[in-house]
Amino acid sequence: MAEKSPKILIIGGGFGGLFTALDLSGAGEVTLISDQDHFLFKPMLYEYLSGEVEAWHIAPNFKELLNDEATFIRDTVKNINLAEETVELARRTLDYDVLVFSPGAVTNYAGVQGAEEFALPFRALDDAANLRRRMTEALDGIQPDAAPQDTRAALTFAVVGGGASGVELSTKMADLLRDAVKRRALRGEPRVVIVELADRLVPGMGEEIRKFVEDALEQTRVETYTKTRVVRVTQNSITLEHNGDREELKTAAVVWVAGVRPNPLIQTLHLETDRRGLLLVEPTLQVRGHPNVFALGDIAFYPDVVPTLAGTAQLALQQAHLCAQNIRAFISGGELKSKHFAELGEAVSLGTEHAAVLTGGKVIGGPLARQARFALYTARLPTWHHRLKVGASWFFEGTQPRPLQPLGV
Repeated sequence: MAEKSPKILIIGGGFGGLFTALDLSGAGEVTLISDQDHFLFKPMLYEYLSGEVEAWHIAPNFKELLNDEATFIRDTVKNINLAEETVELARRTLDYDVLVFSPGAVTNYAGVQGAEEFALPFRALDDAANLRRRMTEALDGIQPDAAPQDTRAALTFAVVGGGASGVELSTKMADLLRDAVKRRALRGEPRVVIVELADRLVPGMGEEIRKFVEDALEQTRVETYTKTRVVRVTQNSITLEHNGDREELKTAAVVWVAGVRPNPLIQTLHLETDRRGLLLVEPTLQVRGHPNVFALGDIAFYPDVVPTLAGTAQLALQQAHLCAQNIRAFISGGELKSKHFAELGEAVSLGTEHAAVLTGGKVIGGPLARQARFALYTARLPTWHHRLKVGASWFFEGTQPRPLQPLGV
């Protein structure tokens, strides 16, 4: 293979796929395939909801990022034939010498009645825009002289999932809604509820940072329901079960961040998976039995990793660098490497003014941590050119939230 320019196909444009493509510059004919035209820096989707960042900051176009280093194809993958080494797209079929499989995960509604139909997902730019619009519509429907209890009822939102995503999302929503109530001189206050099946929120988070999370939830007056199961979701309600007792809450919206499941595209591969449906990969990220196929990110089970990293963008980013390194070695006939993936630090947004950052074993919180989080994520954006533009924008133009103005204003 070293005597020709190998065809390297990458399926998926998330952290795993994009950063592998960027690291493979010059290694062969690299082609990135995604059904979206842009990358999404998902750790800052909450800031897009609040208006602290703009779409171009966190969702740059693939062609702009890849430049001439790789070809980008926007299309949908229909089937993968490992025996013939081909990938069937909606509009064409491509062959490959090396395949990188990193299509990401999809929202897991866990079979809850009405959840897929009525709950709002939160994984894409459009999801954030839809939620912001729903929040604004709920505010616009409140009469100026409404009683406090009517305001509270109209602005009841439920966030299903008490991991870091649920905490970041709920605190942003609470701050935005409370600010809007004040600006509109309404009486009463919003109600934001987190629902978690486990016995505590952010179960995988270290104790060092948990105190800041708990303080932020109390400060933003987000209600927490732990050891609570979602029974049903309707267009304007959610039914919860706790210790055998059921309760129905009327809601303006239910947002679902309660976990993900592997991309259904995995099923077309007919390969060995674990009980969760994740592809089993070697320590080199090669798929078992197919040395020219590499898998990483949300769809791959890699055993040598700190448990708290599973399913995170941070893990996919680290794996991408190893994947690219091993593909270069595979092409040249060199030795492939393995790696233990460890936590590089935690950064959690806690509303529109605060955050908590854990790095080097130390935690900082408050407004300073919010700025540190922006600085940290600037360094993790793709390409130095994009980092420079975004960093300059945040430094000179600021990162203040955008209020929930009435629709049409």
